[in-house]
Amino acid sequence: MSKYFAFCLVMLKLAMAFANTPNSLKDEAFVEVSLSFGIYLNICPEAEAIIFSWVAKAVSEDPRMAASLLRLHFHDCFVNGCDASVLLDDTDNFVGEKTAAPNLNSLRGFEVIDAIKSELEAVCPQIVSCADILATAARDSVILSGGPSWEVQTGRRDSLSASKEAANNNIPGPNSTVATLVAKFENVGLSLSDMVALSGAHTIGKARCSTFSTRLQGINQNGPDINLDFIASLQQLCSGSDSATTLAHLDLVTPATFDNQYYVNLISGEGLLQSDQVLFSGDEQTRQIVETYAEDPFVFFEDFKNSMLKMGSIGALTGSSGEIRRNCRTIN
Repeated sequence: MSKYFAFCLVMLKLAMAFANTPNSLKDEAFVEVSLSFGIYLNICPEAEAIIFSWVAKAVSEDPRMAASLLRLHFHDCFVNGCDASVLLDDTDNFVGEKTAAPNLNSLRGFEVIDAIKSELEAVCPQIVSCADILATAARDSVILSGGPSWEVQTGRRDSLSASKEAANNNIPGPNSTVATLVAKFENVGLSLSDMVALSGAHTIGKARCSTFSTRLQGINQNGPDINLDFIASLQQLCSGSDSATTLAHLDLVTPATFDNQYYVNLISGEGLLQSDQVLFSGDEQTRQIVETYAEDPFVFFEDFKNSMLKMGSIGALTGSSGEIRRNCRTIN
């Protein structure tokens, strides 16, 4: 682990160095908020190393944590922007997003964010926002799983509120059609192409049997792209009395490696979630992108990085908006 950690840290520093060279991404129209690259280099130079070390520790102890931290960032950004609202606990007069249907008994990794924030507060009090921790931890999770590296834009501030209703309405569900997925992504300013690229995050992680129930029940299983052996294996896995808590790998072939195998699986009819499989079986435009990513992992990696930067800028609070929380679970 020590050699791998050192290698990843070197790669992270190289990515930061390259970010200082001309980069067309910095001029893209989608960067509509005043986020920037490397803002902590002078005011909290240890920030990224601290975040990386905690993420590396968590992933070494539980490889699934990489997917969980990546998912936290997704679920945060889809609800009123990337503002760490997903981290807020309920109080007597406040209902947060943790008990929303897409999050309840599903989101993980809060204790990792707590540990990161605690150390950062000891080193650089009220400098690094919880929203920036989420964005950076998501990137580090991808790196530690063998995926691409990119420089994270920072400067987000933390929200003063959260919305359970928006979490229930805005986060795409596991049984979504392509039309529903496109609508949910467009609602936050992301395109169909972004949707297919970001869905590739399902190359790592696990899902409960209840989230792919339509696959188990044989709904829409009569098309030419259906893999009946795969469906039968899922039915067997989820046939026990504890099926409500049984987990399946989103990518059965390379479950802990961030690669393009997810798209190869879709072509083989082995997408775990209905919302995954429809990207190949339910729309010609998304099918073409899936085939491209399955053939060329480098194209997928490049598009994924670009879409992560785009998603990370959604509704970000900057300037005097919001606050820098001292504890990510509560407002100051």
